[in-house]
Amino acid sequence: MPSDAGSIPAASTKFFFIIWRRKKMPKLNRVLRAIITFLLFITSFSFSVFSGGKTIKVLPVLKISVADNSNQTIIKIIANSNLNYSLKKNENTLVVSFPGLNTLKLEKKIFTSQLIKSIDLAKGPEAYLLTFKLISADFSYNHSVSKNPFTITINLKAEKNKEAAEKINVASEGKSGLVQGKVITPAAQNQVTPPANEVSGPNNPAQKQVKTIVIDPGHGGMETGAKGNFGTLEKDVTLAISKKLKDEIERGLKYRVVMTREDDVLVPLDKRAAIANNNKADLFISIHANGSRRSKASGSETFFLSLNATDEEARRLAYFENNSGELKNEVTTHDFDDLKLILWDMAQAAYIKQSSQLAELVQNELNELLNTKNRGIKQAPFKVLTGVACPAILVEVAFITNPEEEKLLQSEEFQSKVAEAIYLGLNKFLQLYGKQ
Repeated sequence: MPSDAGSIPAASTKFFFIIWRRKKMPKLNRVLRAIITFLLFITSFSFSVFSGGKTIKVLPVLKISVADNSNQTIIKIIANSNLNYSLKKNENTLVVSFPGLNTLKLEKKIFTSQLIKSIDLAKGPEAYLLTFKLISADFSYNHSVSKNPFTITINLKAEKNKEAAEKINVASEGKSGLVQGKVITPAAQNQVTPPANEVSGPNNPAQKQVKTIVIDPGHGGMETGAKGNFGTLEKDVTLAISKKLKDEIERGLKYRVVMTREDDVLVPLDKRAAIANNNKADLFISIHANGSRRSKASGSETFFLSLNATDEEARRLAYFENNSGELKNEVTTHDFDDLKLILWDMAQAAYIKQSSQLAELVQNELNELLNTKNRGIKQAPFKVLTGVACPAILVEVAFITNPEEEKLLQSEEFQSKVAEAIYLGLNKFLQLYGKQ
């Protein structure tokens, strides 16, 4: 009967036992033959077990080269294995997506190019995204692919007789950490960017301090958000806390406060970002109540934006908030637009330090005042944060799906404590960045 991939080769086994049966053979020869047979046996066994008849997978590596000639730029992407891929142009960015990979390494040489400004690789929810950022959005491209080795050749050509697209300028961070300029984002493209001397920041005496704070009560209207065992709806809790937070800020800080909704109405996620940008928001705070299939899940946590979630639970929560549906046993990410998310992730990188510090200060106050479990500060791809051109956080104040915390969320006293905690964290942030 033929042996399977994991069995011991019959010939080796037979040979092994024949040697041991030759008792008349000199002792030294028997020992040497036994050792040689044993080594052959181990080698055969190890190969059959660990290979299992399957090809060992090779870690995918991309090598990038860029070369200019008289009328075009040629990109060569060489991989050590065949890969699935797709190309997509978005304004002044060309993105090559590589789906279905657990890991991907990028090796790129130092280059100079008349068209390409930068090359980056990032992992999205569905694919690795290789992004080529160009000097202008006015370009065309074509590509071809060959094998042995797997090579994608992209030919970029600048379109003539067109004005160059407006460049996205992100000012560098100052010594104190405040961003010196605003990021031009898709949600804010139609707005006028303030002159440099009018942008918020502590290092320039002529700059204005934080003037507008936007509060975003999560969900609303038909989008109820998470629901508690006693019928409490997330949309109602977030609106109540947001109104109390607005009162706290207006009473204690003399800053203008704008809310993305003041009533039980549906406001799309991208519209919330537009409200913040149209009002030239300097800070954005989104208020939510957490939900989980585990009724014992508890505590508060504060998020700031990242393309990649801190952990699986954070990714699941972001999916739920982004899609405003019921929690599912399995989360798929096909609804994410990888390209938009990575572009927003790059834009929000300008505010990453401020957002993380604001999140930390708010979370510390929540821990101290609420006496609930500290779930820490985390990162996740929340769509409501992606379009905002300023430091932005999302606060999950407690678990509405936990019966005990649901009762707390129904309480006016607890809602006021939540608002006070967020206000105290916000006030400390303003004091930190309000000093010249």
